[in-house]
Amino acid sequence: MIARILIPLLLLIALPDLYLHWHYLQRRKGYNVFWRCLFWAPSLIMLAYTLGLSAGDNFVPSQIEFLFLYLFLLGVLVLPKAAFALCSAIGLLFCKLLHRRQNWGNLIGFFLALFVMFVVVYGGTIGFSKIEVNEMEYASKDLPKSFDGYRIVLFSDAHVGTYTGSRKKILEKAVKLINEQEGDMVVFAGDLQNVQPSEIDPVQSLLGTIKAKDGVFSILGNHDYANYLKTDFATEALNESLIKSKERSMGWNLLLNENRVVRRGKDSIVVVGLEDNTSGRWNKNPKRINMEKAMKGISDQSFMLMLVHNPDAWGPDTGLHIQAPLTLSGHTHGGQFRLLGWSPVYWKTPYGGGWYQEKGRSMYVSTGLGGLVPFRFGVPGEIAVITMKRK
Repeated sequence: MIARILIPLLLLIALPDLYLHWHYLQRRKGYNVFWRCLFWAPSLIMLAYTLGLSAGDNFVPSQIEFLFLYLFLLGVLVLPKAAFALCSAIGLLFCKLLHRRQNWGNLIGFFLALFVMFVVVYGGTIGFSKIEVNEMEYASKDLPKSFDGYRIVLFSDAHVGTYTGSRKKILEKAVKLINEQEGDMVVFAGDLQNVQPSEIDPVQSLLGTIKAKDGVFSILGNHDYANYLKTDFATEALNESLIKSKERSMGWNLLLNENRVVRRGKDSIVVVGLEDNTSGRWNKNPKRINMEKAMKGISDQSFMLMLVHNPDAWGPDTGLHIQAPLTLSGHTHGGQFRLLGWSPVYWKTPYGGGWYQEKGRSMYVSTGLGGLVPFRFGVPGEIAVITMKRK
């Protein structure tokens, strides 16, 4: 994870201190060796920490708390300083262009630095612990009559390896909320783990308590495969086999390019679960979606509920939006940050979260429950309750 953006991180850590040193500190009286060492010590520690984390082979270190601590320190020590230095430098440039002495960039930068620190601290504590139950309706003329009022409880992107220590209580709260909805069906749209199946062990019995009348249906997300481990083929195959067996042992109906029929009297709907095509750290380009296998035995008259982890697979280029009246997805986490309606997630995908329609078909993208990084600001964890209505 760190190795992907190593150079930008090193510059982010070093450049603000260089700017502050040259423009504000080196000419001050009393800025002796002691104060110089004190000023540079945090940056030198962060530089060493960054290089140490980047040296690992895997996407995240085996002791993931080291990554969490690093990201927190980056947020409270480096980012506020970078925000101040950027505003100050822009203000200094305007002072020279307009021949003014007052650098208003310093004042703006000071308040921006405070805001950045607030976002990091709030997002890593209160923001990450928030969970919202969002109730909504989906209407279709094709829905069989017996399924009018059918309730689907959707959650996605649990990333249970992040719920270590006291954060486990957040996952316990989420499971309690899921069961309280008393859904006819529970759907999990992928990314149960961060990088490896052993993360599931401490919470496997907890996840096994999730129940619904027609059961729990799940698919795998990009983190559920061996996309983020640099290992041999045999270990990759073993890890993928382990997570599949763990989900099934919890009583979940894991669908791997498969479908299941759910019946209400003489009526039925078909749940279609697709595998994930998202590439991993080493630019693996898997083509796991197999529509022919997934659609096997489904008649043209069947009402399909399609599950696909990455909503980009639903786009016009793939034709998945043509296949099913309703698709449920996740993957994006809603960017885990939203301010005044804006989120960085829309730099990567047009399907950041919520409802989307295409050619008379609908898709709902869950903003997810957790995340590899324990941080959420403006995007609380989501449990979606979708009540299907017949038009």
